[in-house]
Amino acid sequence: MSDTAPPQTTGPDAAAGYQPTERTVPTRSRDRAAYDRELIHSILDEAYVCHLGFIRDGAPVVLPTLFGRVGERIYVHGSTGSRPLREAGRTDPGLPVCLTVTHVDGLVLARSAFHHSINYRSVVVHGIARTVTDPQERRTALDAIVDHVVPGRSADSRPADEKELAATAVIRLDLQEASAKIRTGGPNDEPHDLTLPHWAGVVPLAHGYATPLPSADLDPAIGVPDYITAL
Repeated sequence: MSDTAPPQTTGPDAAAGYQPTERTVPTRSRDRAAYDRELIHSILDEAYVCHLGFIRDGAPVVLPTLFGRVGERIYVHGSTGSRPLREAGRTDPGLPVCLTVTHVDGLVLARSAFHHSINYRSVVVHGIARTVTDPQERRTALDAIVDHVVPGRSADSRPADEKELAATAVIRLDLQEASAKIRTGGPNDEPHDLTLPHWAGVVPLAHGYATPLPSADLDPAIGVPDYITAL
């Protein structure tokens, strides 16, 4: 599948965002790269799952996980027995990682198989993950991860107790080396393919929420909170 499309209107703007680096400037389709802070934050905040990549025993590992953003920091949590979370605390200055999120907004169907693609919004963050040890920052991070899934939920649930906190590790990744890449628009068929008898266009993908399903053991008197119905 190809990754070519009409040029994007969203381009690098280092003055209003993150400074491009050798790792954040793509080798292909550079016109799709963006470094604007608000854009990158919005793509991150709309994603539920990130993929955290690192090197373990000389081999690459990529793990899907929940995350939360507080200002210019991304937080990830997991068991204290988790390999990447342990290594972030053992290595100095921390664990080199690459964190990514991707939204697929549409399926781009071209007349030729080569030019099929997707419309997407993605973010790649490079940096050093460090273990969070400060108690207040840990609680802020854990609340942010819960609220990232459903805004307002952390205030409407029991906070982690001391035993749970002791079993939970938190790492942070500063948003310093970050970039977005975006594709929009239709297929980019070759001129000589335009008369072929094949349908071409975009199949948009929409994100939605179904009716909340209460837990089987939930008190019937407890209704669905407004912050959930607001989704």
